[in-house]
Amino acid sequence: MQDAKTMRTNFIWDIIDADLAAGKNDSRVQTRYPPEPNGYLHIGHCKAIGINALTAQRYDGLFNLRFDDTNPLKESEEYVRAIKEDIQWLGFDWNGGLYFASDYFPAMYDLALKLIREGNAYVCDLTPEQMRATRGTLTEPGTNSPYRNRPIEENLDLFQRMKAGEFPNGARVLRGKIDMASPNINMRDPVLYRIVHATHHNSGDAWCIYPMYDYAHSIEDGLERITHSLCSLEFENHRPLYDWVMEKCGFTVEPPRQIEFARLNMTRTIMSKRYLRKLVEEGHVSGWDDPRMPTVAAMRRRGYAPEAIREFIDRVGMSKADSVVDFGLLEFCVRENLGGTAPRVMAVLRPLKIVLTNWPEGHVETLTLENHPDHPELGERQVEFGGELYIEQDDFLLDPPKKFFRLFPGGEVRLKGAYIIRCDEAVLDDLGNPIELRCTVDMESRSGGQGAARKVKGTLHWVNAAKALPIEVRLYEPLLIDEEGVGEDTEGEEGGAAAPDKKDFIARLNPHSLEVVHGYAEPALASAAPGDRFQFLRAGYFCLDVDSTPGKPVFNRTVSLKDSWSKAQARG
Repeated sequence: MQDAKTMRTNFIWDIIDADLAAGKNDSRVQTRYPPEPNGYLHIGHCKAIGINALTAQRYDGLFNLRFDDTNPLKESEEYVRAIKEDIQWLGFDWNGGLYFASDYFPAMYDLALKLIREGNAYVCDLTPEQMRATRGTLTEPGTNSPYRNRPIEENLDLFQRMKAGEFPNGARVLRGKIDMASPNINMRDPVLYRIVHATHHNSGDAWCIYPMYDYAHSIEDGLERITHSLCSLEFENHRPLYDWVMEKCGFTVEPPRQIEFARLNMTRTIMSKRYLRKLVEEGHVSGWDDPRMPTVAAMRRRGYAPEAIREFIDRVGMSKADSVVDFGLLEFCVRENLGGTAPRVMAVLRPLKIVLTNWPEGHVETLTLENHPDHPELGERQVEFGGELYIEQDDFLLDPPKKFFRLFPGGEVRLKGAYIIRCDEAVLDDLGNPIELRCTVDMESRSGGQGAARKVKGTLHWVNAAKALPIEVRLYEPLLIDEEGVGEDTEGEEGGAAAPDKKDFIARLNPHSLEVVHGYAEPALASAAPGDRFQFLRAGYFCLDVDSTPGKPVFNRTVSLKDSWSKAQARG
């Protein structure tokens, strides 16, 4: 795992260095990650988690995990559990404590009463449509609500009755009294509380009024004594409101400092929790952990290692300017990680049978193959070789082009770790497709023996038909058919938010994002456990899926062997 103390600096850490040099916050650094538990974390959230957690590590500070659970209609314990599991799997821990916004509801309510008493908030009866009509535009000021100058006592009475459940949803809200002519629309008397009659996952039915995010998370930061509130760039325009809440609620002695960083956008990737939820609810994917999804749970199931994701976040870096990252960079990091850790095995995804016509009947040889060419510490394995084998269909052509160094009628290849064979006859089906190859083996050409010096240009992987393990293999491609990603839309939590995508992203879904094939693998894979990762020779990196059952293993392709990203970088 990365050591935050030795990582390259960035503009956020430069700001914190200056604060510490000035003696601010008693030389403390305390950060927080505040997800809303309304879905699973995705790769964009990994950046926000990493920035906050690594910042705390760098300065021997504290990192809080806080669930901003202020919307009972969308939140659940399932999402709370998933988020905690994902953060720990990534290698981070909340040494500053675990918190819930809902635990602060009494304090938030008391502070709302304080705002009302001091003339900084009022109860408004306008409908949402009427409020939008009076809010103004970027070039025109808003107009005051007719309820803006309600007497303080009337506001207190109405707000308390809101809490008591006397009014239906949408009947009234509590608004901050700031400035309807402010050039920043967020400061035009924002809503602080709304009425929601719904059962909350943590507080049950104790409340029917719930604070808005901008109000709630400011108070949470203040109560938890956060020193640096690190959030994605779309919250920059919310910073004046953040500071206003801090001031009016009494957090005036070295209040948290909000610093914004660029969100993470990626090609061919959906970076919106709301849109990901739509994919799940409408059945476009099998669930939040469908390996095609960009969620942490999905990446874990697909076979990504946490070290690879953290390396990706480090390479992306922290900046103030928005950019779009090539999805290939994430795959590069995954491939680099697995290249040095995943054992090599042989598997045939689309099998074509070979019969060795001159192989002694019933004869079986045991070959010793290394598990990794560069890591002898990963050991060796025993593989049986017999008279009937499987190779990949693509490794044979009836009429090959020039420089085709695999198998064809009359051609020779070496079978990995074994013998040289020659194709003598191809048995075809009624459509002219090969279904079996009849070959002869050079019995003097065994790898490692005296005849191994005889060279041929092609080497193929194979499995022994008599002992082959039947496998299901799921081959994944990106969910979107084009390079453009789908940005995160602001839902009140941090993790890489952007303006909602205007295109119909459902129409852009890749109909070939999942292909299921059935093949064979070395029998040793029968003992693999879900999550185990392997390189299938010449095919890519694969991970055993949780859908596997005894006798029927299911493998997900984690990433192919083809590295298009680094080649593109080399071309400049």
